[in-house]
Amino acid sequence: MATTVSQTAFSSLKLDPALLQNLEDLGYQQMRPIQAQSLPAIIEGKDVIGQAKTGSGKTAAFALGLLHHLDVKRFRVQHLVLCPTRELADQVAKEIRQLARAIHNIKVLTLCGGMPFGPQVGSLEHGAHIVVGTPGRIEEHIRKNNLPLKDITGFVLDEADRMLDMGFQDSLESIVNALPKQRQTLLFSATYPENIEKLAAWVTNKPVRVEVQESDVHSQIKQLFYRLQDNKQRMTALSLLLKKEKPESSIVFCNTKREAQEIADELRSQGFSAVALHGDLEQRQRDQTLVRFANKSASIMVATDVAARGLDIESVDAVFNYHLARDPEVHVHRVGRTGRGDKKGKAFSFYTDKEGYKLVALEETLSVDATAQKLPDFSVLDKPAFKAPMATLQIDGGKKQKVRPGDILGALTGKNGIAGKQVGKISVLDYCAYVAVERDAAKPALKKLSEGKLKGRSFRARRIRG
Repeated sequence: MATTVSQTAFSSLKLDPALLQNLEDLGYQQMRPIQAQSLPAIIEGKDVIGQAKTGSGKTAAFALGLLHHLDVKRFRVQHLVLCPTRELADQVAKEIRQLARAIHNIKVLTLCGGMPFGPQVGSLEHGAHIVVGTPGRIEEHIRKNNLPLKDITGFVLDEADRMLDMGFQDSLESIVNALPKQRQTLLFSATYPENIEKLAAWVTNKPVRVEVQESDVHSQIKQLFYRLQDNKQRMTALSLLLKKEKPESSIVFCNTKREAQEIADELRSQGFSAVALHGDLEQRQRDQTLVRFANKSASIMVATDVAARGLDIESVDAVFNYHLARDPEVHVHRVGRTGRGDKKGKAFSFYTDKEGYKLVALEETLSVDATAQKLPDFSVLDKPAFKAPMATLQIDGGKKQKVRPGDILGALTGKNGIAGKQVGKISVLDYCAYVAVERDAAKPALKKLSEGKLKGRSFRARRIRG
């Protein structure tokens, strides 16, 4: 009896057999909606405009298309992928490499701002098949004739709306003008406002439009709304709910960079482990913030929408809307950070009477129950703030010094060291590394790293506070 292949199975695609085999090895069987809708057109070589948010599976969609069309024997830059941030570029490059495991000798190169320029020039001289990078740095390499474009057949704009939000319009125009006219262009954007519509019309040719509806906030998320007397009550409400709920990880969304920093500072003064994420941070500060939040040495991240977009942050226990989002679509993005997969999540939203129109828009557009809830009793404020379970140690040595996670784990757990179970996430960047250890083990762990050696060398180590 013949077996039928599901229309949403990866095996139903006319993909390179090596890619299909690797997908099977990785356990990828059924396509997600954005993949099922866009991949057939991408494989056919058509331009595609895809509207889907972070976490929808769009990276695999365009990555598989690029790899399918790649001629690995031609050691030239054939595909260019633009991302708004270095973190997203690193994630995209990592996923492309994973999906390309079955293709031998493929080289994927990342070129991002905030990293030394010289080593990137050297890497480009050695050649690559696929380049993933941020607009500003890519534009700079093109301007200095380091990045050859004549062989490019595939061009991807990932999180296009975020790139425009961050002010990359001029860089994008400069890059597009330098690309070959004959190419396949894939544009992905979480939202589709007028400026994205104009950009899409300019960079694509007879595109196939694909849209994955994400307006239904996951049923795993419990949404609670709190009507406040005035703006001054927001911090009190936030402290009350944090102390009552005690979420292990939470994101507080607010509307301005200044507010994000002020809220994080205030929470820290109350004893919470809080970090801020906004556009005024230097790359090093941004790296530290994301590492600390991911490794559970900071339990609260206060962020602006622009700073948090494009980050593949694992599901958090709770989301707090310090102010209601400016439109329902942004509210969906915020709230969607919690309750991912099979996990349950909570979203707490604060509003004053002045924001009533935003509440009406949410009720009408998303059909949420916005009944005003009662805040916990003020006596809860007398309880101590909860501390994050981990602490982060920074080591002044990274990939460029050949430091690997195993070296750090070995140094920590060697003779007179701490137990392996007390070590959390280890993140090795180019020039430094971060390791999470249980809070109680931070002192002996730091002593062990400071007095011991990695790769036969002594590296400076310190605890990240704040």
